Amino acid sequence: MTVPSRLIWALPFAAALSACADLAPTYVRPEPAVASAKDSGATSTRAGAARDAADLGWREFFTEPRLGGTIELALANNRDLRVALLNVQSARAQYRIQDAATGPTMTAGAAATRSGGTGFASNNFSASANLSAYELDLFGRVKNLNAAALQSYLASDEARRSVQISLVAATANAWLNLAADLEREQLTRQTLASRRQSLTLDTRRHDLGAITGLAMAQSQSSVDSARVDLAALATQVAQDRHALELLLGAALPDALTPASQESLSAVSLLPELPAGVPSSVLQRRPDVLQAEHQLQASTANIGAARAALFPRIALTASAGTASTELSGLFKSSNGNWSFGPGLSVPIFDGGGNRANVEIAEVNRDIAVAQYDKAVQTAFKEVRDALIERTMLTERLAAQAALLASSERQLSLARAQFQSGRTGMLEVLDAERSSYAAQQALIALRLTEQNNRIALYKVLGGGWKEQ
Repeated sequence: MTVPSRLIWALPFAAALSACADLAPTYVRPEPAVASAKDSGATSTRAGAARDAADLGWREFFTEPRLGGTIELALANNRDLRVALLNVQSARAQYRIQDAATGPTMTAGAAATRSGGTGFASNNFSASANLSAYELDLFGRVKNLNAAALQSYLASDEARRSVQISLVAATANAWLNLAADLEREQLTRQTLASRRQSLTLDTRRHDLGAITGLAMAQSQSSVDSARVDLAALATQVAQDRHALELLLGAALPDALTPASQESLSAVSLLPELPAGVPSSVLQRRPDVLQAEHQLQASTANIGAARAALFPRIALTASAGTASTELSGLFKSSNGNWSFGPGLSVPIFDGGGNRANVEIAEVNRDIAVAQYDKAVQTAFKEVRDALIERTMLTERLAAQAALLASSERQLSLARAQFQSGRTGMLEVLDAERSSYAAQQALIALRLTEQNNRIALYKVLGGGWKEQ
């Protein structure tokens, strides 16, 4: 079969006509709708350090083995992250479908028929290759639809990264909350054991007449109070475990559970992060990049909507052969071909196409506002984390000093009570002050570690596996 030279030359020429014009607006990244770096206190040195923080993999940041193993388990089993990954796969497939429209669709076919009547019969054989309605993209409609699909795919991948960052941070926070409550529970058990020992001694002293019944009742009340706290903490520890296991999508193995006898500062081991609020860093956050890809997609959709106002030309072509005998099917004398364009011109649509352009432009403006909001939210989160961080060191030092003075007060109160120079009420007050100071120090240590996690998250860390 010989295809005529006119058809051979027509196809490349038709392809060359595609994308002769692009009616989409030129994309320009909006300026960050936030205070300048000078106003936010970010210097060039800080910006470079913050870039390093954004590139810090979660394995480098969460160096405690059990915490790292817990995060790894969450990344493997969490259902929200699994949905985000499936959304990426779906968006990739949608992009491939749209990308396929940028090239011609070729099909091949063959047929054989036999027909006849009284006393005669005839055969008919045919084979052909067909070009199915290939659109000449003269005004960039197909190109812009393809660009919009690509940006939507990239936005879904950034959404997946954002989910992963949130999952890493949430898992670390939940694990540390469990560690803190286990430490509180251990402290309460020790306090209860100490108060029970004191109650035993006070019971003997009361039997000997050394203390009054009021002092004895006060000692019993302190034991009962510790028992109430222990029961409440046991419930809280169970709830912490359930919350963590929801993030993990699986049961928390004993090997990854924080040890109750360890202090929170011993199990966290989170490094310090540099301070700074440079826009170049925050514009690398997945949620900001997702908003930018959505803005680029909406910009491309404007070009596709504008192109719908202009004529569309689609080409159809076929080349083949036909014969009444199978042996002569592919002889040159039996070849046939066809080639023809189809023109579609919008004449009257009641303003529908222009309304589509207006919708696309409004969607672009919405995407700009959403991008601005994403950048503003990023700046707010970083600055909030930095503001909280500035006072945490001083608060920790003050709380440690308060605990030390409370313990000295308790020691003196007990000594004076043993010598009969003070009553049981002073001892109980000192015990409550010391116990509250220890609980507050655990809570403040947890706040400090959560602040480091928050700063790591808002700087865009947590999605790299190093």
